[in-house]
Amino acid sequence: MSLEFGLLIPSTPRPNNPLDKLLPANAELLQYAADNDLTAWFVDHFQVNDLAYLECFAQLAHSAGRHPGLRLGTLVLGVGYRNPALVAKLSSSLDFLTGGKFILGIGAGWKEDEYLASGYPFPPAGERLEQLEEAIQLIKTMWTEKPANFQGKHFSVTNAFCEPRPNPHPILMVGGGGEKKTLRIAAQYADWWNVDYISPDAFAKKLAILHRHCEELDRDPASITPTYYGVASISRDPSKVHRTPPPSFPPHAHIFGGSPEEVVKQFKAFEQTGVRHIQILFLDYPNPEGRDLFINEVLPHFQPVQAAS
Repeated sequence: MSLEFGLLIPSTPRPNNPLDKLLPANAELLQYAADNDLTAWFVDHFQVNDLAYLECFAQLAHSAGRHPGLRLGTLVLGVGYRNPALVAKLSSSLDFLTGGKFILGIGAGWKEDEYLASGYPFPPAGERLEQLEEAIQLIKTMWTEKPANFQGKHFSVTNAFCEPRPNPHPILMVGGGGEKKTLRIAAQYADWWNVDYISPDAFAKKLAILHRHCEELDRDPASITPTYYGVASISRDPSKVHRTPPPSFPPHAHIFGGSPEEVVKQFKAFEQTGVRHIQILFLDYPNPEGRDLFINEVLPHFQPVQAAS
């Protein structure tokens, strides 16, 4: 299986960029994704300070309608933001409307200030992970049973219908790198697993732990697709390349940074660890330079070579 790529479709203008550039720049990203068989991804946040910020499902549905045929996913939903029965219904509807192109990414949530600003409780991490596991169980129940009944500690449904039920169900991607609980939840329920910002060595370590959880659960590790979300700074001008994270990113964030040739090597380092799908945010967005260099000079190194006729 070759390494595949997806593009993060920003929900907010980058700092110091005007709001009126957001939709035109995103339309270009979405068209590049459609033209090059890339996935398109949407984050699930409500606010960053007072910046304009688009809601995840509204932006995703709008994009899916304007670009039929795209594979689209959430990177990743915060479990505490929506009742999981609603998430199951949203997902099944999007799966039907996109012809099976929707990917449901979901995680335990982390952005405390956002929870509290919007009036959501922000329980301790252990409770949020309990909610994540129950939410996945409930969602899968609604995708497969008619009517659906589920009774948990945090969530329940009684004689709930989720029609049209997806068959097969959407890809379910669990996001997070917690080694004891999150990776075990991924091992038990996920079709894909996602983690962000870490180095290739750290990714390899977590993937090995995920595989150990799979073995304990008697699940084939190869049945889970490992994915990675990262940020890229690609330019032939060294003065434009970010090699350390900008202030708006975690200080430990790994950067795919440098010339196209350097970035190809960096992607291959992740590919060798077992990553099979990488979602990318371009740090120079909405400037097209990084995107164009990626499409024209990086991506061809990872596309299958066509056999001679």
